[in-house]
Amino acid sequence: MASARAMTSTRLLCLFNATAAGSIKTLARTGCKVCHRRNMSSSPSRLQGCMSAWIIDQYGSNGVLKYTEEITVPTICSATEVMIKVHAVSLNPLDVAMRGGYGAKLLKLRRDPLSVMDNDNEFPLILGRDLSGVVVDCGSGVTHFALGDEVWAAVPPWKQGSLAEYVTLTEYEVSHKPKVLSHIEAASIPYVANTSLSALVNGGGLCRDSSSNKRVLITGGSGGVGTFAIQLLKAWGAHVTVTCSQNAVGLVRGLGADEVLDYTAGDVVEQLEMMEKFDVVFDGVGGDTEEWAMGLLKPWSGAKYVTLVTPLLLNTDSMGLLDGTLNAWFSLQSKAIQNLLSSGVFYRWGFYAPDGPALDEVSKLVDAGKILPVVEAQFSFTQVPQAFQKLEKGHARGKTVVRVAEEDDRQTEELVQDSSTETVESVQETAKQS
Repeated sequence: MASARAMTSTRLLCLFNATAAGSIKTLARTGCKVCHRRNMSSSPSRLQGCMSAWIIDQYGSNGVLKYTEEITVPTICSATEVMIKVHAVSLNPLDVAMRGGYGAKLLKLRRDPLSVMDNDNEFPLILGRDLSGVVVDCGSGVTHFALGDEVWAAVPPWKQGSLAEYVTLTEYEVSHKPKVLSHIEAASIPYVANTSLSALVNGGGLCRDSSSNKRVLITGGSGGVGTFAIQLLKAWGAHVTVTCSQNAVGLVRGLGADEVLDYTAGDVVEQLEMMEKFDVVFDGVGGDTEEWAMGLLKPWSGAKYVTLVTPLLLNTDSMGLLDGTLNAWFSLQSKAIQNLLSSGVFYRWGFYAPDGPALDEVSKLVDAGKILPVVEAQFSFTQVPQAFQKLEKGHARGKTVVRVAEEDDRQTEELVQDSSTETVESVQETAKQS
């Protein structure tokens, strides 16, 4: 027990227990494929049974979320696919946005290119991007996974999500889960990891071998992407400066940030302008950030501004696929050319990209203790609407996780209770020593 406590105290697991809620069991919309429920203990793809899931059959606020036990279990459709029994899921701001219809037109086209020629709707949709679980079936061409493997993954937004008992993905989108993490902890990482890696590597030009002593500014560093990016960049040897609110200062310092600025305590831009200029600005806030952040970058030295807040999906939603895409492209090119000519600074957009092999590398960093999970709150599978409400309040301090498989709940309940207090104290102590 002592060794287990020592291990768990090193994890940044801030868990705020939610009030229990009753099970909500409503049928899926008319038109969902109805099936007879069967025992799902063996390979679900062969049983052709049905599963529990949270779906939406229209876009809107939290009221559109529906629990159903009548969704057909996804089948293995290609030789390279694996089926995963989901144990835990974490939510992202994208899930709240997609619930309201964000990106609906472009994502519908990505799901089915022929949909541009008809009026078929995309419902029912299952939300949820992150997952941690166990492989229960494999296609004939799968070479990296076997039945019983514990895995984690980030489900692409154009696929049915992870708020369900089972998910099917290609083996290239999946990775072996870090050995030192529970499913609850592991579910907090994949989507923010893939997003951060795609943005920092493809947009920021950073990697393990090129980040030493590079100065990086992260705006909005206390959310899921920010807390992961801090740890990744520190593992790569970068110097990291973070902006956040006062009540998140201890958290980001505990994660290793070299300099932390409280944007609620005075003019943060003025404070940043007094510092040495940066090689990369990683913007997770948007708004007017780019108006002042460009001036913080080193001129004529290949410095890069990378933002995760882009107008692409908003434009396609409001203007249509063609006009919205063209408008976003011209906006990007105009800003990129303007900044390159005026100061030699590169202006780029960052996007999520599915990448199982990249998660393999993250898994190694987690097992080596260089990246810790940051879980702010957890909910049971019956409490998905409450989890969305929690996320909608904003000012995240890590991730919100949903427990899907009850057996994982029983195995981790004691770990969660023992570690929640110890890990908070550990981070606070680290912050004091910084």
